[in-house]
Amino acid sequence: MRQSLRSVYDVQQLLKRFGVFVYVGERLWDIELMMDEIKKIYQHQLIDQQTYLSAMAVLKKEHEWEKERSNKND
Repeated sequence: MRQSLRSVYDVQQLLKRFGVFVYVGERLWDIELMMDEIKKIYQHQLIDQQTYLSAMAVLKKEHEWEKERSNKND
């Protein structure tokens, strides 16, 4: 199952296909939980390595952006 992932929305749609819906209410925590879920799905061999790496890259980039944004607001 190879999929092009470019945004957090794309990762959310991938997770949704496995019945995973993430909403904690804090954007950073949502992203961290999505990372954990993607890892679990990959470990169970439900997605291929390319999809896993692509999803993690999107989430890591968004996580860093969100951390920077929250640090500026403090």
